[in-house]
Amino acid sequence: MAAITAFSPRTVPAVLRHRAVHKLALLVLAAAVLVPLATARWTGGAWPEALTVDLTNPLTKASTWIVDNRDTHPLFLYFFGHVSNAIVLSVRAAYLVLLAAGWAGVTALSALVAWRVAGLRLALGTVAAFLACGLLGMWVPTMQTLALMVVAVAASVVVGALLGLAGGLSDRLNRALRPVLDTMQVLPAYAYLLPVVLVFGMGVPAAVLATVVYAAPPMARLTALGLRGADHEVLEAVRSLGATARQRLLTARIPLARKELLLGLNQTIMMALSMAVIASVIGAGGLGDRVYQALASVDVGAALAAGIPIVLLAVVLDRVTGAAGSGSTSSSETRRRGWPYALVAALAIAVAARLMGRLDWPDAWTVGIAEPVNRAVDWMTDHLYSGVPVIGGTADWAAHFTTWVLNPLRDGLTWLPWWSVLLVVAALAWLIGTWQTALTAVLAMAAIGVLGVWTPALDTLSQVLAAVAVTLVIGFATGIAAARSDRLERALRPVMDVFQTMPQFVYLIPVVALFGVGRAPAVAAAVVYALPAVVRITTQGLRQVDPAAMESSSSLGATSWQQLRQVQLPLARPALLLAVNQGVVLVLAVVIIGGLVGGGALGYDVVFGLAQGDLATGLVAGAAIVCLGLMLDRVTQPTERRTKKGA
Repeated sequence: MAAITAFSPRTVPAVLRHRAVHKLALLVLAAAVLVPLATARWTGGAWPEALTVDLTNPLTKASTWIVDNRDTHPLFLYFFGHVSNAIVLSVRAAYLVLLAAGWAGVTALSALVAWRVAGLRLALGTVAAFLACGLLGMWVPTMQTLALMVVAVAASVVVGALLGLAGGLSDRLNRALRPVLDTMQVLPAYAYLLPVVLVFGMGVPAAVLATVVYAAPPMARLTALGLRGADHEVLEAVRSLGATARQRLLTARIPLARKELLLGLNQTIMMALSMAVIASVIGAGGLGDRVYQALASVDVGAALAAGIPIVLLAVVLDRVTGAAGSGSTSSSETRRRGWPYALVAALAIAVAARLMGRLDWPDAWTVGIAEPVNRAVDWMTDHLYSGVPVIGGTADWAAHFTTWVLNPLRDGLTWLPWWSVLLVVAALAWLIGTWQTALTAVLAMAAIGVLGVWTPALDTLSQVLAAVAVTLVIGFATGIAAARSDRLERALRPVMDVFQTMPQFVYLIPVVALFGVGRAPAVAAAVVYALPAVVRITTQGLRQVDPAAMESSSSLGATSWQQLRQVQLPLARPALLLAVNQGVVLVLAVVIIGGLVGGGALGYDVVFGLAQGDLATGLVAGAAIVCLGLMLDRVTQPTERRTKKGA
């Protein structure tokens, strides 16, 4: 009896009874069996050549076959060919309509929509944004990007709404779509370019289809969410009146999901703009092509001249669709009554400009900023890049960051035996999720080795880890400060709004101006891009902590620091984990694009494959990026989002 009591579970230390310890013990046991076998079979720390599959020949043959049969095979003649032609005709029609309306007509009609949705202030901002596009000499590229956006957003909304409708009305389809949409939303934008280029070649059709695939998931997810979240009492009341399933959908479900549908439209528009700019790499044209060409020649002035209209277009589209989603369209009786007269006035402006032959933006009204910006960059190169007393220059900072952080991190990851990397991935994913999460993460990481790009992937991973560390330090500190100060939060809100609406491509311009090209600038751009999301989620999580818990700790005499450390941070753990997850996903997206400015690794392989037509190299790198994104998402995804059991 004494022996039984001695080994009672109550006598086991609490640490050993923790579920995480059990998981780690199982991993250690598995490693003790498998690692000796692996090291005996495959010596060395690098990924074994015997476990690598060379896809160069089959991918080259596949791409060659596709190129040779684009004009003859029935699949291309009667399906892909029609899709491509429809896209080209649609984009051309939208572009011709915009040109036919003229700069005055487009500006007036855009301001009219903004006024109808949100009032005079946004209408004036819209006018200023379009006029700025013309003043910078970017009116035609802006219209090209806008035409591409119109077609891509329309297709994305249709595809997303249909998928969301299926998921919202069917539990089985919703369960099937959820992992697909999850995976699509964590993949970097670059991963979508190569498959469509392989089928459609370089040009507008590939750009539009890549944009649709990238931008449709938010619409699908939010549509399903809105339909499934409709008030059951209202639906039951409609059902009791004898309405059919179709009538219930049209008269109850969809109207009740209006807010989610408009939010989905907003997110789709912003993601489509971001992707349409990135798609300039595959021949989309427009503003993105101007930025891409300028960055390729390190012409910061020309890149900024094209980047400013992109930012203005993003801000205007975000504000207009955001205002529509908030329901502010019903707040002004004046706007509702004056809408027909304002429409007539806008059309009159467009017709008058056409009759006067003033469709094109006047050349005399353009302001060239490229030359003064480049002079400023040259001055920075001479005075700020290096040699600044005490603090050093921006180039010195980039060099030090590369030498002291990026290089050791990359060398450390490549030094680790391949099996130890898989063990670390398994441990992190299982501790924060389930065994299914860990298995998915390990298989994704192992697939990178099988593809033969283990070392470049670890180089990319080192950049992601460095950027995430900087992002989390700055983001958590800023988010905590904003959560404790209403004034600081109000001051940060417009800055965060603008930063979150800017496409990823634009972030490369200022970092190239400050730091030149290399891995450090790519990391800096990733930090700036991911920071707003981390700050917002951290601030919101801390502010949503139960006031009763805060009041209880205050009544016990806890200091402000003790409240933060012992109450707010533990209770806000799900939000903080979500901030880490979003930071990792957003950082990866820009680190990959950093291949355009010397980031190297997988991003460079994708850029090289696209630029040189070496689709085998590009597709392998793209597949590795997909696996890396999937692994990082699973390793950092909060437990509460993976399982309800908290396993």
